[in-house]
Amino acid sequence: MKKYSRNQRVSAITKILIENPNKIINLNYFTSKFNAAKSTISEDIVIVKDTFSSFSMGKVETVSGAAGGVKYICGIDKKDIKDFAEELCLLINKKDRIIPGDFLYLTDVMCDPIIISKAGRILAAQFSNLDIDYVVTVETKGIPLAYEVARMLGVELIIVRRQSMVTEGSTVSINYVSGSTKALQTMTLSKKSMKAKSKSIFIDDFMKAGGTAIGIVNLLKEFDSELLGIGVLIDNIEMKKKLVSDYISVVEFNGFNENREAILQTSRFVNEI
Repeated sequence: MKKYSRNQRVSAITKILIENPNKIINLNYFTSKFNAAKSTISEDIVIVKDTFSSFSMGKVETVSGAAGGVKYICGIDKKDIKDFAEELCLLINKKDRIIPGDFLYLTDVMCDPIIISKAGRILAAQFSNLDIDYVVTVETKGIPLAYEVARMLGVELIIVRRQSMVTEGSTVSINYVSGSTKALQTMTLSKKSMKAKSKSIFIDDFMKAGGTAIGIVNLLKEFDSELLGIGVLIDNIEMKKKLVSDYISVVEFNGFNENREAILQTSRFVNEI
């Protein structure tokens, strides 16, 4: 079998670990793949672990036991978080983003793979210490962000719908009151979506008053699932009274100034890290 240099092995191990976050990979997999001794692979993994630590790119944990191995847990450098938040504020703070009804046009932001990849890593890193089964979101604009968070945490994505679909089979539906408009709304989820006694986090693109988040909490109770955390990309702090208090955001939106420009700033979470 072909022999590989240390540089080749380290590069490949890094890629494999990053593509399989929170998944335990047995050392025998690497020894077989690279035709190398277990002691050699262990030395390679030490290099990968030190590199991740030096650049605050996450961490590699060793899991002992017969079924053990190593796994990658995502992370991101604090400076990179602050730089990203500041750049996002500048990107959104443009007059042409204001659309009728005083809404911000964010579809291009939420569909930009570079932006969403970085935002997803930021949010995922904050929940990486939690033992969760699912990332939950509500259709539609929050789906790309929630998918990235789920991918980085190595868990399944659950998409709550506004109305039931025949392809979903039997569903559970609840009514909830929008925190901003006070309108009665509905959310629904297939009974096959989640296992009982699971743990989840809720990820969304934009938070106004938190009515959707409260709806998610109540819907998850119907599945005996516990919500452990909430993360959003943009928090509307112009809405002073929130229905939820325990959540994190990346940037904050505080209305428009006299020049009809969006007022955005890095969030309290970003400023405190």
